[in-house]
Amino acid sequence: MNSLVKIIKSEVLSDNWYVLRKLTFDVTKNGDTKTHSREAYDRGNGATILLYNKQLQTVVLTRQFRLPTFINGNESGMLIESCAGLLDKDNAEDCIRRETEEETGYKVIDVRKIFEAYMSPGSVTEILYFFIAEYTKKMKESEGGGVDEGEDIEVLEYKFEEAVKMIETGEIKDGKTIMLLQYLQIHKLMEIP
Repeated sequence: MNSLVKIIKSEVLSDNWYVLRKLTFDVTKNGDTKTHSREAYDRGNGATILLYNKQLQTVVLTRQFRLPTFINGNESGMLIESCAGLLDKDNAEDCIRRETEEETGYKVIDVRKIFEAYMSPGSVTEILYFFIAEYTKKMKESEGGGVDEGEDIEVLEYKFEEAVKMIETGEIKDGKTIMLLQYLQIHKLMEIP
């Protein structure tokens, strides 16, 4: 496929929280040029992690209010999900270590990046870096719950098998969390050696 993209115009529609732009661009494919217009939301890149304990066969998740889910039919707005955060100026590994400690209270030592993915590429620029890490009770240094204004994060610990079933029942609907749980399942990381 021979295509060329040229941005013609970029307008900031909002920079209240993050940046929403309207972009007008030309796409030339096989000598034929067409003009398109789309909106793109730039909230920066992020990282997410799933903490797991092979011996106990457990995972650590969080629950917090997510306004977009409330607007789209989630009656309580509460969402069970893996720990996550925006990179800001950190690299992905430093970010996820910090977020893990702030949100869950666990200070993890060895984190392992497993992949990265665009989560909503039709409208959001964000790349999400996915990590996993083993945890033990000895790594718990605080209650967690978040440190930023407005964060009210509940730390949850589930049996791995129960968490996987919660995908089927609809109790877990967060895409990144589903991907991480299925990663552990596919790679048989929760089988006791």
